[in-house]
Amino acid sequence: MEFMERGGCTLESGQAARPQLPDCGVIVMQSRFQADRRLSVRMGTTLFLLGLLYVAFVAVLIVLLKSWVLVVVVAAALLGAQYWFSDRIALYAMRGRVVERDEYSRLHGVIDRLCATADMPKPAVAVADMDMPNAFATGRNPDHAVVCVTTGLLRRLEPAELEGVLAHELSHVAHKDVAVITVASFLGVIAGLVVRFAFYSQLFGGGRRDQNTAVVFSAVMGVSAVVYMVSFLLIRALSRYRELAADRAAALLTGRPSALASALTKVSGDIARIPTKDLRTAQAFNAFYFTPALGDHPGAARLLSTHPSLEQRLDQLARISGELGETATPGKA
Repeated sequence: MEFMERGGCTLESGQAARPQLPDCGVIVMQSRFQADRRLSVRMGTTLFLLGLLYVAFVAVLIVLLKSWVLVVVVAAALLGAQYWFSDRIALYAMRGRVVERDEYSRLHGVIDRLCATADMPKPAVAVADMDMPNAFATGRNPDHAVVCVTTGLLRRLEPAELEGVLAHELSHVAHKDVAVITVASFLGVIAGLVVRFAFYSQLFGGGRRDQNTAVVFSAVMGVSAVVYMVSFLLIRALSRYRELAADRAAALLTGRPSALASALTKVSGDIARIPTKDLRTAQAFNAFYFTPALGDHPGAARLLSTHPSLEQRLDQLARISGELGETATPGKA
């Protein structure tokens, strides 16, 4: 593929120039991210089902533990912490730090132009010093959001590819699905903590408890495990769809599905070459990443995946490319 410069911007050979903002980077196809009604319905349905599950879960814990104050206070405190501090927790866990314009002027420039095109507030911009090429967005709403990219991603991607990835992450913020995933994952976190607490409590204190206490803790453990499994599957289903929705929104905003397809192909291939031990640390945050830290799940195991398959994502981008009449072939930009 040959490239040429036009007005300070890099264009593929044979590609007609599209309307652009000054200083290169964003191809203006529409004024803002398109609303996705199917995504909104899925988010509402997931929150409703998880809300019912959550109420039932808390009620069962109160009955079994006979202490509603403890259950409600702990649950409320953890939900509040996860909602208000999710961006800081994610950045800390992934060793990301907020960066200023003088440190990463190109990164800030692309996000500035995308936010102007999408008519949305600019999120905080962060960089994680990791070789794994990836990006994620987090935060409770568009006014309190962070978009973070790794240094490995910045080293590997061409400007148009980086633009596609950042548009993908910004669409998560604009669609508010980042906040929904954060709140939705709360129930799974609580259930997982209860399972661990009950397990270690039985393991280290079982000999000092009567039979009734043991039965109560076993019941708590069993209910928590079921709740965790149900919430896990609901969140995974929503996560897979929201990634397709973000790909679609980013492709339509930039008008370059092929650039996003190229980024997907490149990032997925490069992640596969990173040692597995280095990816396991990042795997806990798979639901927030542009691509999963570890590869696609085969067959029925895809129900456990946070992302649709690479093939499914590329097929969607190819269809969008055809609808837009894009001359480049998706995945070959």
